Amino acid sequence: MSIDLTVMYAAHDAFRRDLVRLGKAAADGTAFTPQVRAGWDNFTHQLHIHHTAEDSDLWPRVRREVQGRPQDIALLAEMEAEHGLLDPQLSAVDAALKDRSVELPELVHALASTLDDHLAHEEASALPLIQEVLTPADWGAFTGRIRETQGLRGAAVFVPWIVDGIPPADRAAFLGALPPPVRVLNRLFWEAGYRRRGLWGS
Repeated sequence: MSIDLTVMYAAHDAFRRDLVRLGKAAADGTAFTPQVRAGWDNFTHQLHIHHTAEDSDLWPRVRREVQGRPQDIALLAEMEAEHGLLDPQLSAVDAALKDRSVELPELVHALASTLDDHLAHEEASALPLIQEVLTPADWGAFTGRIRETQGLRGAAVFVPWIVDGIPPADRAAFLGALPPPVRVLNRLFWEAGYRRRGLWGS
């Protein structure tokens, strides 16, 4: 049985989307508003949870299954190293937002390029490896770690954040991968609460 990576791909797309929004805000002079700052804070929070869970739970699970396969071990090391490359760039953008720096557009562009390179590498190489060597139970344990970290309050932001502005087909695919009670909560409560937050000025 194959692993359903719908939520993983949707999260990657949400990270890309948010940096496009920040880049536009940096270009048009609206990047220092409270709404954009709130959008950035949520972006960094979601990325931290995502990458911390990969480093602490996902990559070690894969590593145990690929012992004696040097190329695959090297790939996992590259995934972790790429996470490390992002950290100083995230800090630089954060400081530029706080300081209202004129360097913000350039810093956002650099961060977006690094993140997109990492996500593309992960999608082309690491996710197929995950499909090859992990079981659905392994994947469920990893996603369970993320759910535990998020908690119900975090899920109330994560789910509507993922579907914020995405095409209807992608929205349906993502929501269809979630348990029915989560879909009901999102429809009745979470999306309205998310919209009230006005992230990115939406």
